[in-house]
Parts: sequence; C-alpha cells; structure tokens
Amino acid sequence: MIKRILEDQIKNRFFQGKAIILMGARQVGKTTLLKKITENSDDVLWLNADETDVLELFGSANSVRLKQFFGTKKMVIIDEAQRIPDVGLKLKLITDSIPEIQLIATGSSSFELANRVNEPLTGRKWEYKMFPISFEEMVNHHGLLEENRSLYHRLVYGYYPEVINNLGKEKEVLKQLTDSFLYKDILMLEQIKKPEKIIKLLQALAYQVGAQVSYAEIGNMIGLDSKTIEKYVLVLEQSYVIFRLGSFSRNLRNELKNSKKIYFYDNGIRNSLIADFTIAEVRNDIGKLWENFLISERMKKLEYQSLWKNSWFWRTKEQKEIDLIEESDGKINAYEFKWNPAAKTKIPKAFLENYKNVDFQIITPKNYTEFLL
Repeated sequence: MIKRILEDQIKNRFFQGKAIILMGARQVGKTTLLKKITENSDDVLWLNADETDVLELFGSANSVRLKQFFGTKKMVIIDEAQRIPDVGLKLKLITDSIPEIQLIATGSSSFELANRVNEPLTGRKWEYKMFPISFEEMVNHHGLLEENRSLYHRLVYGYYPEVINNLGKEKEVLKQLTDSFLYKDILMLEQIKKPEKIIKLLQALAYQVGAQVSYAEIGNMIGLDSKTIEKYVLVLEQSYVIFRLGSFSRNLRNELKNSKKIYFYDNGIRNSLIADFTIAEVRNDIGKLWENFLISERMKKLEYQSLWKNSWFWRTKEQKEIDLIEESDGKINAYEFKWNPAAKTKIPKAFLENYKNVDFQIITPKNYTEFLL
C-alpha cells in the first residue's frame, strides 16, 4: 500500500484537544488513510453522514446523548461530515464536552465543511487537504526511476488511487469517478438545476487548460450568464475538481490584472471529461497536459510540505507570458513549462526590468523532478 504523506502528520496531532478536519474530493483516499492510521485500535467509532440514521443522530444531538452513543470509544471518525446540518456547532459540541475523544471529520466540499466549521471551531481544529496521490508519494513508494518511466501514463490517466490500482482498466475507473463528481456531489450542492450545463462547463474548461478563461465567453458557448458560470466554477473549486490561478500584477500598465486560468487537480479527470485517452506521444494537447500536470503537482507539494508561497501566472496585453510566478519572503520565482527540452525560452525583458530578485527556470521532462520533490 502506498504510504500517504499526511499519515504521520495526522498521527502526530492525535489527542491534543483539537478536532482533525480532513478535506478532499471523493475517492482520493481519505477513508483508506484513516483506516490505515487506526488499524491497530479497537476504540474507533466510524460514522458515515451519507447514512440517514447518522444524520438523525446529529439532528437532535446534545452532549449527554452523544456521550451515551460514543460509549467507551476513544476516537470518533465522521465521514462526509458536510452533510450534517450546522456541522460546525455539532463538532464544537463534541470537542468541548467530550475532550477525551479524538474527533476526526472528513468532507468532500470545502464550502460545506471548512466554511461551516471555521468560526465554531476557531482554535479547536487541525485542518488538512488531501489530493489524488502525488508524484512525490509515488516516488517514495517505488523509486524515482520507476515513476519517471510512468510519466507518459500519468499525463493521460492521472493519479487517483483506484486508477493506479487498476492497471488496464483506467478508462472505466475514470468514467465512474467523473460521474461520481458530477452527480453525487457537485449537482447536489447549491441544488443545481441544469446538470447538462455544468458538464458542458467542465468540458469547456478542460479544453481551455493553460489559457485565460473568460466567464462571459464560456457562458455564450453553453448558454448561461457569466455570474452563473462564476458560481458554478466556485462550486467545482470547492469540490476539489479544479482550481484557479490569478494574474500577477504590480507595476506595469499593460499587465493583465484580473485574468485567471483554471486547472484540474488531476489529468485523468480532465481527459475523461473530453473522452480523450490518446497516448501522450501523439497528442496535440501535450503542452496543456504537461502544464496541468506540473502546476497541480506543484500545488500538492506546497500544501503537503507547508511551503507558504503565493502563486500566479503573468501576462501582458502584448501576449508576453510566464506560466507560473511564486512569491515568498520577498523573493520571486518564475517558471516556464516546456514539453520539448530543446525549446528556447527567455524571461520577458519587461518582467526583468520591473521586478528584481527574480529566479527564472524552464521546467522540462529533463529537470521536472527537482521542481516536484
């Protein structure tokens, strides 16, 4: 079994008087991770908030009733806790009134869970995000040489645990995962009434990976106004399907100040949405796959290693562009992503003239491992 990076981090937080909140899309391995962490303990109570009786329990819960229900259990794990009404207050009730219990809650929607527990659980929680398996986790599992040999496969099929564990059945697994994203979670949030529209939106975003996104243009394509598109994008982001990258702007008049790019957390999900599993060697969109892969894996690295950096892309009205800008402690790192190692690229002169203390790197298949490890 692949050891997940969060395993030791979460273990080290046990029984410190705070709840543990673990968030991430469905099927990234949240439950598997927690079962592995607690496999040698008999004092664990598992509750799934997808089940009606669990919702009923918390619907009328008070501290006495919960103590009776938990009994002698030392740990209580609530899966998909975002489904519980007033979930933040319920988790606070457990943390405050039964401090001897280690409470763990998982959720597949940051809006439904994180936003609702932040205020009630201020100072009472440790919060973690979990993603599909990362490049670093696979390297730790079977070595850099083996994972580097799998690069072309990962660019097409991605890193979902079930995809990795079902060699030869990747297409079927990804189809099931994509349907789960769309129908079990996202469409239930906000009571979305036009599921076909959000599917078309995801497909449009999949084709526009690496390009600037205009909500108005996409709205015209699929028949929705820009405010609805923005709302749907937020729901998709809060469900850990996509994430936005804003534009970096400080000094230049011709810098794009309010632009955005949208990436998928997993290449396999992106390719499943457009039903394209053509091998990487002959794809016309290999540049998009490479960029999405690098930026999503970089996001995982920053989160898992607790590296506090702000991330953007940079572009001017004259089409001068840098794929990724990171800033930390006053230092700027600029990255350009090229699938072809022989491609010649220079940092735009306008950027160098206006921003000092900049380190520029071109990331290709020849040196990407240093960028992701």
